[in-house]
Amino acid sequence: MSKLTKLFKGSSSSSGSSSSSKSRHHRSHGGPTPQEAIHKLRETEEMLTKKQEFLEKKIEQELMTAKKHGTKNKQAALRALKKKKRLEQQLVQIDGTLSTIEFQREALENSHTNTEVLKNMGFAARALEKVHKDINIDKIDDMMQDITEQQDRAQEISEAISRPFGDVYDEDELLAELQELEEQDMEESMESMGGLPSVPGSKLPSARPSQHPSAASTLTLYSTRRKVEEDEDMSKLASWAT
Repeated sequence: MSKLTKLFKGSSSSSGSSSSSKSRHHRSHGGPTPQEAIHKLRETEEMLTKKQEFLEKKIEQELMTAKKHGTKNKQAALRALKKKKRLEQQLVQIDGTLSTIEFQREALENSHTNTEVLKNMGFAARALEKVHKDINIDKIDDMMQDITEQQDRAQEISEAISRPFGDVYDEDELLAELQELEEQDMEESMESMGGLPSVPGSKLPSARPSQHPSAASTLTLYSTRRKVEEDEDMSKLASWAT
């Protein structure tokens, strides 16, 4: 009896150890991926949602049965109400289960998204490191300095090209010469009109010797002389009339 017991125990223990080793080997082989787990959770959600709809219909049916019997058949009405209560409890449990599964699925989706983001960021970091590996910061400084020198040289060349050739004249001297030409032209114009009138008897204010007569002063002198001549003509006519 003891030998048979030991034999069965040994076989059972060996089978148990083999099965446990198989399960450990299966677990070590790798668990489900996040996509597989999310897919399973979605299937479970769909199943529970369908069951939820079925229970809601059953609850409505039991409620109609209780209303149908009413006070005529109290036992049947009470059985329908009790069944409705049990169905409502199951419905509450399914609501809680759906909330838990939804929370778990969202956590898996977020973790999967974060994992993919981290993978891509690591890939980009390695690519950036590879690009910067062949860049020497000292060479960049030298290159930027060369660019600055070339820009300065180009600016000097542009200034040299745009610089005017020949002598540079004083603008004030040119303006003074232009004013003299205008005064000469004014005098020539008055001479062509019959010459200047005779000098009046009254003494006219003389211009400063240090300044040249301007066009305005010449015009004033001409107007004064014309006025004196007109006065003389008027006096002659008056003497003839008398």
